[in-house]
Amino acid sequence: MGKHEVGTPKYIANKIKAKGLQKLRWYCQMCQKQCRDENGFKCHTMSESHHRQLLLFADNASRYMDQFSKEFSQGYLNLLKRQFGTRRVPANRVYQEYISDRGHIHMNATIWLTLTAFVKWLGRTGQCVVDETEKGWYVTYIDRDPETLAAQERKAKKQKMDKDDEERMMEFIEKQVEKGQQESNEQSETIKEPLKRLDNDAPLVLNMKINKKPKLLPIIKQEKIDKDSTSNESTSMISNIKSEESNEEYTDKETSSAKIEKGESKLNNDNDNMEGWLREGLMVKVITKTLGDKYYKSKGIIQSVENSNFIGKVKLRSPEEVENHVIKIDQEYLETVIPAIGKEVIILWGKYKAMKGIVHKLHIEHYSIDVKLESDNTIVKKLPYEQICKYVR
Repeated sequence: MGKHEVGTPKYIANKIKAKGLQKLRWYCQMCQKQCRDENGFKCHTMSESHHRQLLLFADNASRYMDQFSKEFSQGYLNLLKRQFGTRRVPANRVYQEYISDRGHIHMNATIWLTLTAFVKWLGRTGQCVVDETEKGWYVTYIDRDPETLAAQERKAKKQKMDKDDEERMMEFIEKQVEKGQQESNEQSETIKEPLKRLDNDAPLVLNMKINKKPKLLPIIKQEKIDKDSTSNESTSMISNIKSEESNEEYTDKETSSAKIEKGESKLNNDNDNMEGWLREGLMVKVITKTLGDKYYKSKGIIQSVENSNFIGKVKLRSPEEVENHVIKIDQEYLETVIPAIGKEVIILWGKYKAMKGIVHKLHIEHYSIDVKLESDNTIVKKLPYEQICKYVR
């Protein structure tokens, strides 16, 4: 019986039928031919081409079976990985998606007789996680791709690092809480004596001493002075000093007592306890933020002193934004400057008061300096930082 001509209704009907899936029992895997009915399949099995394929299969049946089984398992797993990922899905659902392709490898050509046997084999080989329920077998793909494993390892490492940081933070918080509890317990354990009246008729008197912090003297000059014009510098200094004379009368009274106490603590080794350590030509550093951040830690040279060497007029040299500014400030807000080895210094108080010398050696760990005197080249050892200062002639 010949084929129908192209374009005839019978030809079109046959093509439509050929596009769809046919019964698995009428498919020949060796010949890769799908028959539409039992009669057609019978005719195919009696054909010469089919017998030649059977002879090839008989020569090495295991090779063909293994090849078909390998292709079937790879196709099934690839579909499971691409379409479902690592989700848990019914095994039959994946199989229905797989056989929807007309050119797929049929299961009757593999070593597995049923889908259940194939699913159990996937579980035994560790390619999938399988479990049986009332609704049937379920599979979950195990992704062993190197890139996926590397990404999972990086993610696990990051989570571990985050966890370690959290644990360290929690340990720190717990230690702080324990420390606070210990301090509160110690405070609660201390016994506080109640106030008692010495006499029933006498009033209760509390003797409280409050030390007032001395006020900082105001700035005399803050405008920049030209380095080349000495005349402008002198005139501006005189005008500013005159404008502050009225303020000095009461500021000196308020600060004199506090400054004298400060001087006594520093000059306890000298007989002249009522004299400050400021001298003309000393290089000093401002250590107060009351004047503003731009003056904090600025350095300058003392031009003149007053009020028993407790107050000095300092011409600043650094930084550049306050260079040549002149300020009037108490010694309490100044600090001595320690120069490098070989530079000139002056001793402010003590046995060698007002004697000049050079830095011989620094003892950083003891905050002291060895000074070589100019008069007789005697080396005075381990003078504290606050007892000497850089001197500029």
